[in-house]
Parts: sequence; C-alpha cells; structure tokens
Amino acid sequence: MDSKSTKNSTQKKPGKDDQHISGIAGTIFGIFVAVTILGAVLMDNRVPEASIGSFVVVMMLAGTYILFALKVASQWEKAVVLRLGKFHRLRGPGLFWIIPIIDSIPSWIDHRVMVTPFSAEKTLTKDTVPVDVDAVLFWVVWDAEKAALEVKDYQSAIAWAAQTALRDIIGRMMLADILIGRSAIDEELQHIIDERTTPWGVTVNSVEIRDIVIPQDLEDAMSRQAQAERERQARVILGESERQIAASFAEASQAYVDNPTALHLRAMNMLFEGLKQKGALVIVPSSAVDTMNLGAVSGVVSLAQNIVPKDKTK
Repeated sequence: MDSKSTKNSTQKKPGKDDQHISGIAGTIFGIFVAVTILGAVLMDNRVPEASIGSFVVVMMLAGTYILFALKVASQWEKAVVLRLGKFHRLRGPGLFWIIPIIDSIPSWIDHRVMVTPFSAEKTLTKDTVPVDVDAVLFWVVWDAEKAALEVKDYQSAIAWAAQTALRDIIGRMMLADILIGRSAIDEELQHIIDERTTPWGVTVNSVEIRDIVIPQDLEDAMSRQAQAERERQARVILGESERQIAASFAEASQAYVDNPTALHLRAMNMLFEGLKQKGALVIVPSSAVDTMNLGAVSGVVSLAQNIVPKDKTK
C-alpha cells in the first residue's frame, strides 16, 4: 500500500457518520414550523399576545426536539449511542429516539460485507527478490460495540493489519513458493488477519491475491530458463525414442538371422516401395547390393525403367 492509497484509506468520507438530522425529522420539523406560523396568524387579534408567544415557543421547542431526537438507521446499520460520554446501547435498524445533548451518536457501524484492497510493494522474499503483490480482503463487522469502542478507526486498522501480514508472509517464503502457492497464502493471510481483527469485532471472510509482479529482468531470465528446460525435455524424449526404435530394429533383425530368403524379400520390397514413386531416386550402396544378392546396379536401374513407364501411362 503506497502513501497515496494509505492517505485515501485514512480519510473519512462524508456519510452517515456526519448526518445528525434524518430526513423524517427534518420533515416533521418543517410541519411544526408551518403549523406554528399558521396558528400564530389565525390567533392574531383573537388571543393575548402572551398566549401567542407561548404557543410559538412550545411548538418550536417540540419541533426542535424531534429534529435532533428522532433518528433513522438503515437495515444494515447500527448506531452506537453514548450517554454522557459512556456507552449506552446500540440502536437500529429503523426509527429510534435519543435525548439531545445528553446522548450522542459518534459512529454508525455498517454490518455488510466490506471490501478492502491492499498491497505490498517492493517486498523482499526469502531469496531476496523484490516483488509487488496486490490482494483483496473481504470482512464484516459482527460486533458493532467492539468495532466502535476497541479501535479508533477500524477500517484503516484492518487495512494496515492486512498489509503487515502480507509483507510478513512474503518475507518468509521463496519466490517459487509464492508464484505457485497463492491458495496457501490466501488461507494463511485470512488466519493471521482474523486473529488480529477478532478483538475489534471484525471477522475476515476471505483473502484473495490478485496479482504478483516481479522485476522484468528476472521475468526474462525465468522465461529463458523455462525455454531451456523444455528443450532439454524434448531432447530427452527424442533420445528415448531413438533408443526404443533401435531396440525394435534389433528385435526385428532376429527374425532374419536364420532366414536369408526373408531378408532378401524384405530388401526387394523396400526398393520397390521407393522406386514406384514417380521420379523417385534410390541410392543403394554396392556393399548392400552384394550382401542382399540383388545383382549389379544395372539390375536396379532396369527395374526402375520397367516401373516408371507404367506411371507415365496413368
């Protein structure tokens, strides 16, 4: 988490925490003001001015009390009510009343699942490799009283606790383990952060690592290493294939050891398959011709001449 994101996380956004007057209370106060003005006009010249003044004061006091005493909490909110500075109780959701001046509501606690992004920039792994890791934290407040009383700003505290835990885990792991063990890191982060936030009335639902960025030079080196490893595996596979082929040839040759006629027929078949292709040229060593008793090279040429014209007639 860089300085910019940290600053944004610590700033309090205007919301329900800054709303001291609900819409319903404001509407009722407006009605009281209208009724007061209308009543004063109707009572003018009919009742003593002292009575009119008393009516106006009573109506305005009642309207002002409703304006500051009537509160509304949304379905997912709990209001923390302090009475003379001490915790009194939690109120909400829905309509509720407080005593102005005596009671105060310093915070409204949201009970929905919250999402907090956090990161660890240029953190050294166990093998001294700087990495940038981005993650997302999903958490929920299960005890509004603890969240309001045990920590000053529980949202910022959760973000800092998550970042610290992430840096600590990265520093204890090798780069290879970080790249292939995201699920294990997620589970360990969730366990560590949940232990830190439980006293604050907060439960961590899950942690998910979004991205792991390594230096470009190291990324290129790892790419070359992976390519070299693939080439090595390809050569090993090719050598194994050659060994299996040689073993197959050695096994097949045993069938021709005591049967020279079969060997000659096989040789003739191989020559025929090679020469029957149009324009094919087969070079046979003279030693092989003598060994297989195929006759002179002219016999092979004559065989080719007899086969080629048949191909031309097609």
